[in-house]
Amino acid sequence: MRPSRAAELRQETVDMFYHGFDNYMNIAFPEDELRPVSCTPLTRDPHNPRNVELNDVLGNYSLTLIDSLSTLAILASAPPDSKRTGPKALSDFYDGVAALVTQYGDGRAGPSGRGVRGRGFDVDSKVQVFETVIRGVGGLLSAHLFAVGELPITGYDPQNADIDIEEHPIAWPNGFKYDGQLLRLALDLAQRLLPAFYTQTGMPYPRVNLRHGIPFYVNSPLHENTSLHPRKPEESPEITETCSAGAGSLVLEFTVLSRLTGDPRFEQVAKRAFWAVWSRRSNIGLIGAGVDAEDGHWIGGFSGIGAGIDSFFEYALKTHILLSGHELPNQTIPNHITHESWLDPNQIYSPLSDKDNSPDSFLEAWHHAHAAIKRHLYSDMHHPHYVNAHLSTGSPQTFWIDSLGAYYSGLLTLAGELDEAIETHLLYTALWTRYSALPERWSIRDGNVEGGLGWWPGRPEFIESTYHLYRATQDPWYLYAGEMTLKDITRRCWTECGWSGLQDVRTGEKSDRMESFFLGETAKYLYLLFDADHPLNKLDASYVFTTEGHPLILPRKDISRRPKKVRNEKSLQPYFDDSFTNTCPVPPPLPHLSGSATAARTDLYNAATLIRLHQVPNIHNVMNLDSQPGRSDTDDQRTSVISNHTYFPWTLPQSMLPADGMCIASKQRHTSFIEFPSNTQQSVGSAFNIVFGNSNLIRMGSEGIAVNGLSGLKIGMVLEEPPIASERGWRVYSIGSFLLGRDEKIFISRDILSDISDPLFHRVRDAVLVDILLQIEIPNMVLDHNSTSTDTPSSKTKPIVEVGDSDLGATNIFNSLLQQLTSALREPVATFGPEPAPKIDYKYINIPAITPVGVGVAPLPDILEAPNPNLKANIESLSWRRMYFADQTCQGKLPDVAPKQHQIIVMRRGGCSFSEKLAAIPSFAPHRNGLQLVIVVSDDKESPDEGEEDVGAFNLIRPLLDEEQRTPAGVTRHRPIPMLMVGGGEATWELLKTAKSIGMRRRYHVESQGLTINNLVVL
Repeated sequence: MRPSRAAELRQETVDMFYHGFDNYMNIAFPEDELRPVSCTPLTRDPHNPRNVELNDVLGNYSLTLIDSLSTLAILASAPPDSKRTGPKALSDFYDGVAALVTQYGDGRAGPSGRGVRGRGFDVDSKVQVFETVIRGVGGLLSAHLFAVGELPITGYDPQNADIDIEEHPIAWPNGFKYDGQLLRLALDLAQRLLPAFYTQTGMPYPRVNLRHGIPFYVNSPLHENTSLHPRKPEESPEITETCSAGAGSLVLEFTVLSRLTGDPRFEQVAKRAFWAVWSRRSNIGLIGAGVDAEDGHWIGGFSGIGAGIDSFFEYALKTHILLSGHELPNQTIPNHITHESWLDPNQIYSPLSDKDNSPDSFLEAWHHAHAAIKRHLYSDMHHPHYVNAHLSTGSPQTFWIDSLGAYYSGLLTLAGELDEAIETHLLYTALWTRYSALPERWSIRDGNVEGGLGWWPGRPEFIESTYHLYRATQDPWYLYAGEMTLKDITRRCWTECGWSGLQDVRTGEKSDRMESFFLGETAKYLYLLFDADHPLNKLDASYVFTTEGHPLILPRKDISRRPKKVRNEKSLQPYFDDSFTNTCPVPPPLPHLSGSATAARTDLYNAATLIRLHQVPNIHNVMNLDSQPGRSDTDDQRTSVISNHTYFPWTLPQSMLPADGMCIASKQRHTSFIEFPSNTQQSVGSAFNIVFGNSNLIRMGSEGIAVNGLSGLKIGMVLEEPPIASERGWRVYSIGSFLLGRDEKIFISRDILSDISDPLFHRVRDAVLVDILLQIEIPNMVLDHNSTSTDTPSSKTKPIVEVGDSDLGATNIFNSLLQQLTSALREPVATFGPEPAPKIDYKYINIPAITPVGVGVAPLPDILEAPNPNLKANIESLSWRRMYFADQTCQGKLPDVAPKQHQIIVMRRGGCSFSEKLAAIPSFAPHRNGLQLVIVVSDDKESPDEGEEDVGAFNLIRPLLDEEQRTPAGVTRHRPIPMLMVGGGEATWELLKTAKSIGMRRRYHVESQGLTINNLVVL
């Protein structure tokens, strides 16, 4: 984009901001917001306290002015132009601060602290804590940092900012003397929010009254010691549900407030609330949207990246950035105020640790949160997007994206996840291109607005991400995307008295409200996008934008008069993990033909087709389209549309069409569906029927789905490649009416699969691994009719049974769940007469075993497979009862009785080769009571010996039989002896000695079209 065009867009953005700001100041100030359609002020609804959509935000404290001050300070650095944008914005910044102080006082306790509207924010307004912090406290702090020169304004250099400004105020041209009024007002407002933090969990209640506190939350510990204003009837009962974003996204504002004032209360309550949310993440690392502030329980059980959760992730990363290079905070409160109004919620909790305060801990939280999102919420079906999934299982729950989620691409950019940021931003670019705005929710599945939620209130998230991506890549694609956004807002949202939101992006119906964030964020990010040389874009410092778009920074010098106890952070272990992105990648090079690496991506049209752009007219490619304010999507304009969105360049001008452009097929994930015919009779009867009745499927907690029968089932699979999967193969993502999370498994009995012969779904025997089942006698036990005979192995043998992250581990978990379910469903049995006689009971232990390789390998014996003891309660004996223990067998021939009268010979590994061990076994005639298997017990070790193969499972190494089997006389055996090796060393050796009988269970997996179904476990 040529510089002159960027300058034109910059000026159009300035005009857009002032059209809204001037109308607010002339019509609505000192009220909260503006009704741009009816040209009247907009404030809270005193007649309906339950109108939370309005009252949560508006508190009768001139919200729009506070939200706009940092934007004015940014516009004050505009380059010289004919309209004197910079000087005008700086003058308006001076006047805006002065007007605010006139209304609310200067934050002091004396007469100057009372303004026209009251003393500070002493108003009878029940507001949302989160919105008040990010808009009110954050807006005041950001404006203060600009006022004292900590954030840059071109040409503004307050000479006495380095000294105590209360004693030596900064004189402004309008006659106002700035001595920290905004900081004191921020402190006043924040102190009025502290009662909300008196909870058992550390998470704040969602709402607070700026004058009366929280009389409507009767369970707060605050009520034990403090008598507040009685709650009003219309304010009872009050819900205690907050959200992860609302509870965990206060750290930036409250930390800066604490560091500037020397009052640690705010930083500590905000950090404690953040960790209270994070500590409740699920076992797969996801956090929910709704949470109860009193008991800490998740409400709803859904997880995503959008509404209710969004800024929690944002503040995890940005807190690390903000705090990097600064000392740990002082937690000692310099309480010089003895008035009863001094509240400190930290007094009901233990102090935070140094780790809780460390910036590296927040980076660690971000990394783990992002890893969980990428694992469980990120879907690359067609084009990457994020689904809403179940907290515990990761199974998809809804298939819509919301406009708030557009922030995530910008956050990924800050985190160095550039490719993921670019590809996900494309989806929102396509969505904006289709609707000339972002609908609140859009259905991926239906290809339309979800549930009628089609409004766009002027949200900044898409523009915010566009700004960050342009700063990181310098790709002109993002300038043109910004131009499209600016033109659409100008065309669709202009009113005579300001800028409205859209009630429905499809029809262009306007809403009679100009949100404060439209001036505080939307206009700000658009301006910074088009002003590449703005001092904030050149600032080499750890500053961040809050979730409300207010830039914040921690000064390197202590500008507070209060002393702070400094603690050295060097004693803390810095967080680092090689598996996470720890450096920012080099942006993709800009091609010299089109000049846009994004436009040259091979997945460009995957996003377009997912949003169905090719099915709608391209309003952005209209000939002679008049984009003047007030023009809308009228029928006469639609008649001049010359194409849909099938062709390049989407939002880019035709001049960027590559000379050697080509057609690229849209990416399609390889999927497969299998539908089994219905059968009124179950093909195989099993104990599953006892547990599940006639149901074919049942969810087994967070582990996955158990399958009782395949009749009438439909299975959906997707082909996955490394690194997403451990190996190339299928993953079942849907079965019947269930959708599966990425790590969930399908459990199915081998009996159900025994008669199935289908090239798309067939059972395959594992040629490497088998399971050895030990029957261990437990004497002198009285059998309970309601008990099973499958006790959990002792702690001594647990490492043998639960080896690694294997299918065996999943099977054990499944069997345990199944056992509990069987016990719960069984009818109690009444007993009459004398006590039952003592009876022998058994426990069963699985030990994984591995087959050997080499010319001396013999096939395993063809015996009846050992039953699953969790499903078969009455097992008298397994296949083999007679064992001979021979130690290492490297010192000569074994006794003849060993193979003739024993079914299994157990040896220790080591001392000689495996072939030499087998050569020590005398010749014998085959017999059902004779030798059928040799088991070698190995001590676990880290790496294979030369000539051995490590299969990467259970730390077992495949034995090598590198020569044909021979007898002790050196004659080739006519019937080679089967051999298996088990791990566990001495513990396994002792277990085998105590076994009453031993059986063998084959392992199976299911293949489809020659590839393994990786998440299907055959029991």
